[in-house]
Amino acid sequence: MTAQTTPPEDTAAPRRTALDALHRSLGATMTDFAGWDMPLRYASERDEHLAVRARAGLFDLSHMGEITLTGPRAADLLDYALVGNISAVAVGRARYTMICAADGGILDDLIVYRLGESEFMVVANASNSQVVLDALTERAAGFDAEVRDDRENYALLAIQGPESAGILKGLTDADLDGLKYYAGLPGTVAGVPALIARTGYTGEDGFELFVAPSDAVALWQALVGAGAGVGLVPCGLSCRDTLRLEAGMPLYGHELTSRTTPFDAGLGRVVKFEKTTNEGRFVGREALAEAAAKAQSAPPRKLVGLIAAGRRVPRAGFAVVDASTGAVIGEVTSGAPSPTLGKPIAIAYVDAGYAAAPAGADAEASPAGPTPGVAVDIRGTHEPYDVVALPFYKRER
Repeated sequence: MTAQTTPPEDTAAPRRTALDALHRSLGATMTDFAGWDMPLRYASERDEHLAVRARAGLFDLSHMGEITLTGPRAADLLDYALVGNISAVAVGRARYTMICAADGGILDDLIVYRLGESEFMVVANASNSQVVLDALTERAAGFDAEVRDDRENYALLAIQGPESAGILKGLTDADLDGLKYYAGLPGTVAGVPALIARTGYTGEDGFELFVAPSDAVALWQALVGAGAGVGLVPCGLSCRDTLRLEAGMPLYGHELTSRTTPFDAGLGRVVKFEKTTNEGRFVGREALAEAAAKAQSAPPRKLVGLIAAGRRVPRAGFAVVDASTGAVIGEVTSGAPSPTLGKPIAIAYVDAGYAAAPAGADAEASPAGPTPGVAVDIRGTHEPYDVVALPFYKRER
């Protein structure tokens, strides 16, 4: 008989960003997120959320993972390793893409910045950065390219909201008016060298600033000072989640997992089967071709938005049911109160027959009353929900 032993607990202390002391001085509520001690909120997450929608918010996103690829065949490597056609991205532009396993399952969703003809920066989610680094390193075999772990060399600050461009203009000589969405350029902000990218995860206009960790505090303080007159506030990860939820943006571990393909998530557009490099080969191609055909013919489930008819909040993992029979027809992947809509919302995978929403339906034009037959099982009670098309919120341009 073999003795049973209890595995030792992981006692590693969470990592701290270069802004950790500043967050604590501001009274932030800190939380362990993907092995990092990060600010969850500073005061009211609702107030932080609404500030980003109406004015501007400042985030510390230094937990994200930066990986640099250089060399004559860096573009070819990325075309092979990722699902996107990265070699077609122009210098100074960025591309949302994914890295998949051979079976088509999503390992992570990424943003790739092309910094030069043979230099790229891949930004991975904090929880998956090591997985992405390992996969890129493994897939680099046979390519004249170098994969470099740059996670320790960057701090990442994000300023998001309609006032963000105005705030940033006062601190930089960079041509922000000429900087398109999903583009980035090197420059200085408040005298600090930075990669200035017009990207974000809130549904608002905004910028992400990649800087040396030693410059992070000075840059944060400069942005706070420049934004004081227009209502800029520091924001935590909690409101970032409700902002992305309203904007219908997927979150890895919720809408995206290693068990789902881009086609399952309604994001098949990021998969580019036609590539001019590597004879069109890329990791997961065969499995993704099958997933694409399946999604076109008879998708088993679709990703939809749900808006509550009542006040009870759904959470990830709650069952979506046919209200008349109680049969489970889906599952909530993300849910929260929506500060912008003033009612609970959720994203869910539901059986395709329940996914149809009126043409053009959204949060502002949802059908009157609950969609027939759709409810969420919230602790034994079937709460009625409207099915709507994503996103719940889209900013005016």
